[in-house]
Amino acid sequence: MMFSRKPAKPHAALDEPALYDYAVKALGRRMRTEMELRRLLTPKAEPGEHGQAAIKAVIARLKEQKYLSDAAFAETFTRLRQENDKLGQRRVRQKLAAHGVPSRVAQKAIEDRYAGADEETLARQHLERKRIGKPTSEKETARVVRRLASAGFSTGIIYKILRKWDVPDEALSAVESIEDEASNEN
Repeated sequence: MMFSRKPAKPHAALDEPALYDYAVKALGRRMRTEMELRRLLTPKAEPGEHGQAAIKAVIARLKEQKYLSDAAFAETFTRLRQENDKLGQRRVRQKLAAHGVPSRVAQKAIEDRYAGADEETLARQHLERKRIGKPTSEKETARVVRRLASAGFSTGIIYKILRKWDVPDEALSAVESIEDEASNEN
């Protein structure tokens, strides 16, 4: 027996007060950036200029009431990624960009948060959190390098950690291959 799904009824477009209520509830569930909220509201608003004007008014009101702030989002997001996930600056910058935080706002939040941070300690904490120990082979060294690079740590920090672990020079070639890949992507 096949079940057929009824086609979804088109939702009635929300007016400005209803969009505002929807936005407040969405922000109550989790912090969002202006871009994310705009993306969330667009399908709910009526199509065209009138709907875009309503979204713009809702976003302006939320900003005025300090319910919506890309700077506050960036600061909180950066703090949590550093404290909980033990991520490096590069990865946090990429994630903030994916959330639609303007680059100058993201840069300020990262600079403020990472100003006094010891990135080597942070990288070691990241490895410990992921239960990755001292590598015993080239393959494991490459795994450590990939893990730290994807977590946003610089090759300088990666080299420093591997050297303190007395990783043989042949295994350090894994770091150079990652550097080559990264430079080819840019």
